[in-house]
Amino acid sequence: IITPAADPDLAIADLYDSAFGHSGQKCSAASLVIFVGAAGDSDRLRNQLLDAVRTLKVGPGYEIETTMNGLAEAPSDKLLRGLTQLEPGEKWLIKPEKLNEEGTLWSPGVRDNVQPGSWYHLNECFGPVLGIMHAETLEEAVEWQNSTGFGLTGGIHSLNDDELRYWIDNVEVGNAYVNRGITGAIVQRQSFGGWKKSVMGPGAKAGGPNYVAQFGSWADSELSPLDVDITPKITTALRALTDRAESKLGEEDIAWLWRAAELDQLAWQSEFGREHDRTGLIAEANVFRYRPLLDVLRIRVTEGYKLRDVVRQKLAALITGAEIRISAPAEIAAQLSDAGIRVYSQDVKEFAAEVAHAESARIRAIGEVEPEVYEAAVKSNSVVLAQTVLADGRRELLPYLLEQAVTVTMHRFGIIRTVAGIER
Repeated sequence: IITPAADPDLAIADLYDSAFGHSGQKCSAASLVIFVGAAGDSDRLRNQLLDAVRTLKVGPGYEIETTMNGLAEAPSDKLLRGLTQLEPGEKWLIKPEKLNEEGTLWSPGVRDNVQPGSWYHLNECFGPVLGIMHAETLEEAVEWQNSTGFGLTGGIHSLNDDELRYWIDNVEVGNAYVNRGITGAIVQRQSFGGWKKSVMGPGAKAGGPNYVAQFGSWADSELSPLDVDITPKITTALRALTDRAESKLGEEDIAWLWRAAELDQLAWQSEFGREHDRTGLIAEANVFRYRPLLDVLRIRVTEGYKLRDVVRQKLAALITGAEIRISAPAEIAAQLSDAGIRVYSQDVKEFAAEVAHAESARIRAIGEVEPEVYEAAVKSNSVVLAQTVLADGRRELLPYLLEQAVTVTMHRFGIIRTVAGIER
């Protein structure tokens, strides 16, 4: 997104690099730019972009004059469509041209007036072609940016702190970049991984604090009371849950749930409920933080479940603010209802059909996982999380949250500046 408050020179330089570096083949490349308001009518912005693109010298990497290398292979159907076909209302500002018989060398292209909901808006081409959209307001631009179905990288150029704060609070990407290019993530500074259709599996970002741990198998160590203040909301809810289910929970299970509440609070205070900038650079903020799930977390309870594990999920939802939906076959649903837990009665076919039509959903499985659920998850790029339920909040709260890396350039031409909402 480029707003009228952007620095034109910096914005176009970063857009140019992000769109056409490595011929646009990076997974984080900018395939779209959304101009906001008067920025879309600016001859300066448009001409700088087009002049920069026309200077690109396409050729093989071994030739010293090459400034944009060739494609790894001839374009697939999707990229070929992006390079050769316009959608209704669009026009070429620079039309791509095929430069060799193999189809691995293409001159860069810029297409204008991409419409929201159009094919090019909703598809990633991974090649040397950039689409331009024109939004009336920043709110509209953010809506379009979030509505592609993908959520790997996104960026904004603006020197207006109110605009930056709104964007940082509302953008739906795993890697968010402010006043810089959107490619070239560095381990730890910008741990890498996306949301929505830009992620497979549990969602831990490569190079982030949770990535390696997801490959292990975890179990609770000996649990002792902790000196930590559980919030009144959690205390009240836990008492109500255990009171209703007391006849079905033993003393050991109730004690385990209180330890879980304490461990959740400790994890929230030290990791999940705060922002982290572990590199501490002066000229660039690299904030790692956790955001609420965009969709409901589906909890599937089946044979072999423990009641305390289901109650444990209610605690996790309360502290993270995530929306959950508990589903179980009829007999188990009746048992959970008797224990005071709201649950949807669904047989495996009904639940599998729901998962198959979801979009990159998360399913927390408690008990034996039904094979049909795994098959449905494959169809919708969803993930089934069937690991042991733990009291340890540092592990158990992860499915309820999204990881995000926000990178903000804190200087302009070498002069350090503050950005509202970014703690240093």
